[in-house]
Amino acid sequence: MNITILGAGMVGRAIVKDLAADVNNHVTAVDHNRNNLDKLGTDTSITVEQADILNDEHVKQLLDDSRLVINALPGSIGFKVLHQIISQGKDVVDISFFEQDAFELDKLAKSRGVTAVVDCGVAPGLCNILAGHVHSLLDETHRYICYVGGLPKKRIGPFEYKAPFSPSDVLQEYIRPARFIENGKPVVKPALSDLELIDFEEVGTLEAFNTDGLRTLQHTLNIANMCEKTLRYPGHAELMQVFKESGFFDADPVEVDGANVSPRSLTSKLLFDQWYLHDDEPEFTVMQVILEGIEDKTNKRYSYYLYDEYDLKNCVSSMARTTGYTCAIVARQILNGLYTLKGISPPEFLGRNTACYQDLLSKYKKRNINLTESILIL
Repeated sequence: MNITILGAGMVGRAIVKDLAADVNNHVTAVDHNRNNLDKLGTDTSITVEQADILNDEHVKQLLDDSRLVINALPGSIGFKVLHQIISQGKDVVDISFFEQDAFELDKLAKSRGVTAVVDCGVAPGLCNILAGHVHSLLDETHRYICYVGGLPKKRIGPFEYKAPFSPSDVLQEYIRPARFIENGKPVVKPALSDLELIDFEEVGTLEAFNTDGLRTLQHTLNIANMCEKTLRYPGHAELMQVFKESGFFDADPVEVDGANVSPRSLTSKLLFDQWYLHDDEPEFTVMQVILEGIEDKTNKRYSYYLYDEYDLKNCVSSMARTTGYTCAIVARQILNGLYTLKGISPPEFLGRNTACYQDLLSKYKKRNINLTESILIL
């Protein structure tokens, strides 16, 4: 099967190598950055193409023979490219995490007979799958909360943070207002607000703060109380709040020595080297998802915990493993006919499909991604 992966960054490369491991697959990796493509080596089951992703005609030609496409591009261009992929009638799994509403493309996807799974990483992604799964088990779901973060093992001040993707995408977490559901009603809170400290066995104390991570969940699942919080080492949120209040995250240009400069673009540029996560740099992903509700007239709490570290043997980052392998597993489910729903599918739709859910868990186990479940009677 011909599979095209658009974007060969740290996560994209993990997807490429995972899918290329199947003898029946031929994978084409597309990126504008030659260095990213060179890191894929000389595997004969992988073709590399250096291309301008924004060149619609070129991308159209690259996708012509594809059975399925992975969109692993930055969020700033993700929606535009997804629209093009669907327009060509190609099934797609998307991890670009764009700001736009994916359901705007639902009618188009259905008219083209396309299965398009969006937000298919770890968060959003796995957390949505868990939410969809538990929601399908409970008679009533009252509460959903997700705590999640990816962090370097070595804490280097002042930020104590490294980004597995562009700093400009990370800054969106600190800028975009957090949309929650409280007592059945939409609520908007500032990003970085409602700070709390949480202890994790493998990590110690981390801070959690509001971010806009619910995305499709706030519209697809009927749950009275829902929120997501991002995890960082203590002190990071306060520092980001200072940057934010001082105008460093503003998008509108300001005049500096006769030139118009966007503070956000400049900040992202300056942070790139400081936040750059090197390919061999140890890091980890930690996530806790909690859902509460009524099942068979009994109050229950489903809790899921994920802790994953950098894979030293295969030199794959934890964020690439948890995000990329989730995407690759779902791609196989589409290719193998296990998931066939046409239109836009957020990951929670897969979670309510028992066969897909069980397949995901078994594939995680083969890749040594440890997700634990506990059920408590309240």
